[in-house]
Amino acid sequence: MKKIYFLYIVSLFLLFSCKEDDGTVIESSISGSTVNFDINAVPYSKLSTYSFFSGDLKDLTPVAKVIPYEPASSLFTDYALKKRFIWMPEGTKAKYEEDGKTLDFPVGTTLIKNFYYNTLQPNNTTKIIETRLMIRKSTGWIFAEYIWNDAQTEATLLTGEDFESGSTQSITFKKQNGDVISTDYRIPSEDNCFACHRLDGKAIPIGTKPQNLNNIYNYSTTNIKNQLQKLVDEGYLASYPATINSTVDYHDTSKPVDIRLRSYLDANCSHCHQQNARCDYRALRLQFNQTTNLTNLGVCLTAAEPVSSTISKIVAPGNYNKSVMHYRLQSTDGSNMMPLLGRTVVHDEGLLLVQEWISSLTQTCN
Repeated sequence: MKKIYFLYIVSLFLLFSCKEDDGTVIESSISGSTVNFDINAVPYSKLSTYSFFSGDLKDLTPVAKVIPYEPASSLFTDYALKKRFIWMPEGTKAKYEEDGKTLDFPVGTTLIKNFYYNTLQPNNTTKIIETRLMIRKSTGWIFAEYIWNDAQTEATLLTGEDFESGSTQSITFKKQNGDVISTDYRIPSEDNCFACHRLDGKAIPIGTKPQNLNNIYNYSTTNIKNQLQKLVDEGYLASYPATINSTVDYHDTSKPVDIRLRSYLDANCSHCHQQNARCDYRALRLQFNQTTNLTNLGVCLTAAEPVSSTISKIVAPGNYNKSVMHYRLQSTDGSNMMPLLGRTVVHDEGLLLVQEWISSLTQTCN
């Protein structure tokens, strides 16, 4: 009997393993996830309950089938660093619909986004501030906001009035260029989350569009591949087209300034400035696939609410100091700034990109 059981185990190993031509054994990735997930019980009160991560929770080491991802261009959030992951129930797949439309995820999909700093002063310490989950239920997407304790051992779900009102945490951190910034980091309310994630009156993810994931990600020193292909390989995506009109990393100065600018605005502004979204009553249409049209970018377009008689065009070609877009991006006044949510400080690098782009324009406005 023992011999038969041993032969059965060996046969399973051979069945679910394969070899490279040189004889190296490759472990199959079919093993199931150890994630703890009950669609009727989530969101859990503690982040650790999901078992998304192994070892010390603060290390954010994903278990099998919790897949990291990173959009080509990301949303600016007061210079917070982010670690993002996708988990999906076994046997389910997302579907491609359009380059600029979020993947069609199945019920149970959980998007995990951790916000942290690694240069908190005075000792350049690392601290995770919050973890945001979007969970796909049968009735649609829900938000779950988790706040980390000072010991970095657990994150607790915000509920009731705490989630209704949001909150702030006072932080001081150092930028890559050495500048030290102090601010009250804003932890969003549920309404804040919905304001940005709303389309056609429903909550949707923002960053998980094929155009943002059609790029190379370093999963490990031996696992570097296209992010969409990774999702296919993991059984999380049915397929995707060979050609995708894709965004770029707006920090990459080797790319054309207009492509970088369009990628930046798509990541930071288009979730509101598109049809059937929060700010669709404005003329701007800032999705990446809409901004080949300069009018959609606001070039030579008179703002509905001019700043002054000399700052009236959303984008005044060749003169960023007379452009409403630039004015709002450099403001931290809640009544003037753009975006309205998600930041309390100026994104200096993004502002410089806008300046470079506006300065490159040569159109003459009527």
